[in-house]
Amino acid sequence: MALIKSISGIRGTIGGRSGEGLTPLDVVKFTAAFGQWLLLRQTDKKGPHTVVIGRDGRLSGPMVSQLVAATLQGLGIDVLDLGLSTTPTVELAVPGSNAIGGIILTASHNPVQWNALKLLNETGEFISGDDGNELLALADHEAFTFADVKKLGHYRTDDTWLQKHVDAVLALPLVDREAITKRNFRVVVDAVNSTGGIVVPMLLEALGVEHVTKLHCEPTGHFAHNPEPLPENLTDIINIAKRDNQDLGIVVDPDVDRLALICEDGSPFGEEYTLVAVADYVLKNTPEGSSKNTVSNLSSTVALRDVTQKHGGQHFASAVGEVNVVEMMKEKGALIGGEGNGGIIFPELHYGRDALVGIALFLSHLARFGKSASMLRRTYPSYYISKNKIELTPDIDVDAVLERIRAKYAKNPVNTIDGVKIEFDKEWVHLRKSNTEPIIRIYSESDTLSTADYLANKIISDIREVIADTL
Repeated sequence: MALIKSISGIRGTIGGRSGEGLTPLDVVKFTAAFGQWLLLRQTDKKGPHTVVIGRDGRLSGPMVSQLVAATLQGLGIDVLDLGLSTTPTVELAVPGSNAIGGIILTASHNPVQWNALKLLNETGEFISGDDGNELLALADHEAFTFADVKKLGHYRTDDTWLQKHVDAVLALPLVDREAITKRNFRVVVDAVNSTGGIVVPMLLEALGVEHVTKLHCEPTGHFAHNPEPLPENLTDIINIAKRDNQDLGIVVDPDVDRLALICEDGSPFGEEYTLVAVADYVLKNTPEGSSKNTVSNLSSTVALRDVTQKHGGQHFASAVGEVNVVEMMKEKGALIGGEGNGGIIFPELHYGRDALVGIALFLSHLARFGKSASMLRRTYPSYYISKNKIELTPDIDVDAVLERIRAKYAKNPVNTIDGVKIEFDKEWVHLRKSNTEPIIRIYSESDTLSTADYLANKIISDIREVIADTL
C-alpha cells in the first residue's frame, strides 16, 4: 500500500491500514485539514463558504466523494458537487462559483487502485508547497474543529459545468471552429473509460467534428488499459487510426488534464510535442509586440525552446509540477506553457493543464495547416526522450543518491532546482524523485533515441551502483 503527500495532493492506494494507504480515515483527516486551512484564510470574509468537488470515473470515486462532502459539511462548509467531471473543469468552477477552494478526486494517470485529493485554492489553482506544509501540519496535529448541528454545511449538485467548460473553450479567439468544420475531420477518441468519454465527444461536436469514433468512452472506471497515455498503452487506438482512415486519434488520461495525439498513419504525434505544436500555433497567431514567452518543466523537450525562439520569444524551465510551472509562467509573463506529459496551460482560459483547450487549439492548427497530422509533426525539430524509472524501497536515501550522482558529474553543467539535471553538449539527463509514485524518474533527451536510451541506461547503472554502495 502507498500514501504520498506532495505538491500534487494526497495520493494513495485504496484500502489497507490507516496511514499506509488512502483509507476512509485518511480521506477524512486530510479533507478536514484542508477545509480548516481554507477557513483560516477567510478571516475577512463572512460565510457561508463553498468548496467545489468533482471526480473522475475511477471505481473508488463515489465512496471517496461521499466522505469528502460529508467532512466538509461537518466543518460548516457548503459543498458544490460537480459529480463526474475533469480536473480543469473543477479549476474553472472554483472562481466561477465564488468558492474558497476545490478538491478533485482523481489519481490522474495512476492505475485503478489509486485515488487522490487534488487541492485547489480560491483561484482554482493548485496550492503551493508552503501551503501544503501548513495543511499537513494541521493534519498531523488534527487541528480542526467541526461545526455544531445548526451550522453544518449544505450540499448541492451542479452538472452544468462540463458544458460551461466547453463553451469557454469555444469562446477563445484562437479556436477556429469554421476551419475545423470545413476540414471534416474523422477523429477517434480513447478516454480510458473515465470522464473524458463524456466531455471530449461533447467538445468535438461543438467544434463541428461530425465523424467521431468512441473507444473506451464509458465512464465505468474499469480502465481498458494502463491509464498513462504512453504509446505502449495505446495499441487499440493506434490500430483503429490506421485501419479506419482516421485523421487524428485523441487520448486523454482519467481526469482530462493530459493530451496525447495519434497521427493518421498510426504513429504517435509524441506526448512531448502536444505542447510544442499548440505553442507554435498560439505564438504564430499572436501579434508582434505581445509577450511570446513560454515555460515548461526541466523534464520537457527542448523543442519548445526552439519553437519559442523562432517566434521571437524566450523560453524558461521550471521545476517539475504544475504549480511550479504556473508560478514561473506568472513571473515571466508567459503566453503559454505546460509540461511534456501532454499538459497544456493556456492562461487566457485558466492557469491549469487542460486537455480540452489543447484539443481545440491543436485542431485549429491542423485545420489551418491543411495537411496531415504526420506532416505537421515533421515540421518540428526531432528530439527523442527516453523515459525510465527505478522503484524505491523505504531504505533508500534518495537525496544521498542524487547528491552522489551530482558529484560524479560535477564537471558537466548541472541544474539542481529539481533533482539533478546533467547536460552533455546537445543531450541532457534529468533524475528526480516522483511527486506521485514511489520511484526515481530518469528522463534523457537526444537527437536520436539510441543515444537517449544509452544516456538513461548509463545513469541508471550509476544509480544502482550508488544504491548498492549505501545499503
